[in-house]
Amino acid sequence: PTLFNVGSNKKTEMFSRTAAALRRPLRALASRSKFTLPDLKYGYGELEPVISGEIMELHHSKHHNTYVTNLNVAMEKLGDAQAKGDVTGVIAAQAAIKFNGGGHLNHSIFWENLAPPSKGGGAPPTGPLAAAIDAKFGSLDAMKEKLTAMTVAVQGSGWGWLGCDADGALSLATCANQDPLLATTGLVPLFGIDVWEHAYYLQYRNVRPDYVKAIWGLANWTDVSERYAAATAK
Repeated sequence: PTLFNVGSNKKTEMFSRTAAALRRPLRALASRSKFTLPDLKYGYGELEPVISGEIMELHHSKHHNTYVTNLNVAMEKLGDAQAKGDVTGVIAAQAAIKFNGGGHLNHSIFWENLAPPSKGGGAPPTGPLAAAIDAKFGSLDAMKEKLTAMTVAVQGSGWGWLGCDADGALSLATCANQDPLLATTGLVPLFGIDVWEHAYYLQYRNVRPDYVKAIWGLANWTDVSERYAAATAK
């Protein structure tokens, strides 16, 4: 992913401005309470025919739930290791937190990035986000084409992302596995595409490009616009 040379003050301001957009999945971390699986704003079958109800149910109730469960276990292990002064245990727990915490963060964003067409999914963005996309990429279609190509090309498992930097400048990036975009690159995550096989294989088999192209029909640009507004608020 592209890294940005921004000053420490800029970075501090960016993390402060984007805290609200990411607070739901992170709130438990601050309080040391249990992380929980977020509810969806639509039924498992409402994203059909782009994503089948079977995939959605497995993806949300099984895969995402596993990340949540393992994140809670890892947090407990981290606390125990810290209390014992066990550096090896702390390192091992942090690796598990990165993977499962990233999975929880990424999926919590992903579900809200999508919406059934009956609830606005696929409707093009408007306002400041639309203007920013046009300014950066030339058009929405040009951005979609570029991010589609980058996401399809991810080797193994990972994510494709539309994000923005501390100044609100848009950028595209990919992350491997469950590496979270903000912690990995400094980019605020706005719209993500999950290309782990569990997200599409039952329906699209090994034809990842068809899945990535189709998912734009579910893009919830209202949610993406809200994230962009939160990231650029002064």
